Amino acid sequence: MADDLRVNSWLVIPAGELHERFSRSSGPGGQGVNTADTRVELSFDISRSPALPEYARVRALDNLRGRVGEDGVLTVVASEQRSQLLNRRAARGRMANLIREAIAPPPAPRVATKPSRRAKERRITDKRRRGAVKRNRQVRPGDELSTATAR
Repeated sequence: MADDLRVNSWLVIPAGELHERFSRSSGPGGQGVNTADTRVELSFDISRSPALPEYARVRALDNLRGRVGEDGVLTVVASEQRSQLLNRRAARGRMANLIREAIAPPPAPRVATKPSRRAKERRITDKRRRGAVKRNRQVRPGDELSTATAR
């Protein structure tokens, strides 16, 4: 139970369904560079897992089709840290996030709304008021232009 992977409130992947492989990380590492297997590859067989309900399996395989191999196995790699334990935690966290996002239900479609009667009336009233303001700015033929021609 301690090594089980909790994905969300209702889904826990048993440790027996997760497979870890360790290898040497690339990059600088000092004296331990040739001996420390700190890179972690965490794999989970989505297509054959009894932990996933059928609807979650279908949704996960569909949403993760670019990351899952033809055999239905999802693999996550972590090699940023110098410690195998920290890389294991990082890989498990990434795996949980990927699966959580993949099995989440799609968002509900947007429901179109229409403006209320009062909003329509307010819009028309504001348009009329704005039009009146603009009309009052206009110079009409016959208006006195004494100030403009006196200069």
